[in-house]
Amino acid sequence: GVDAKPFRAWIDAWEMRGLDPLNDDNIAPCELKASGADFSYALRLDAQRPLVLQGDGGYSRKSLREQASYYYSQPHYTAKGVLTIDDKPVDVTGMAWLDREWSSQPLASDQSGWDWLSLHFNAGDKLMLYRMRQADGKHYGSGKWIKPDGTATVLGTEDIVMTPLTVTEIEGRKIPTAWRIAVPKMALSIECTPLNPRSWMGTSFRYWEGPISFVGSHAGLGYLEMTGY
Repeated sequence: GVDAKPFRAWIDAWEMRGLDPLNDDNIAPCELKASGADFSYALRLDAQRPLVLQGDGGYSRKSLREQASYYYSQPHYTAKGVLTIDDKPVDVTGMAWLDREWSSQPLASDQSGWDWLSLHFNAGDKLMLYRMRQADGKHYGSGKWIKPDGTATVLGTEDIVMTPLTVTEIEGRKIPTAWRIAVPKMALSIECTPLNPRSWMGTSFRYWEGPISFVGSHAGLGYLEMTGY
């Protein structure tokens, strides 16, 4: 469920809620909590930069036709709190990334799924990019490079090169879990490796998602999501 004022969103044992005074421009500060059979966490999220509107002012195209979504991100969160595993609490700090996207349209009939990444660079820059896989091999790509001061550079299909390096077989499906990513106009060339190559979500809508690390022209941490395999 969701409450707008005061802000609170929850699903089962997961909850995100705004803390006073909540700034609507950056959705901060917030508290994030979740728990499971052998773990729990409670984090405070803060951000000093506003939301990033992906695509064209938040309108994110997914093909050269009419497929599109509304899409914003908050890639500037800092996180601090406690992670508990097997009843052993550990103080944690780090970076976090929030995405919110919605659409009234499915993929086009000749699109099988997407490969999406969010990357935190050690130098402070951020990058969101994706490609929508098309049957004719002419995949549609888009992205946004976000500098530490919040200014951004929009990326198009011609700017993004995504090359699978390693395939992991899961449930009879061949999943490309390691990638080479290049954005020549930003002097980026990296190789991404999953922390857990078998990070498969066996839900009613099956897909792969999980944290990654990368090395090359830039170093840092990120997240990879793939559907349709």
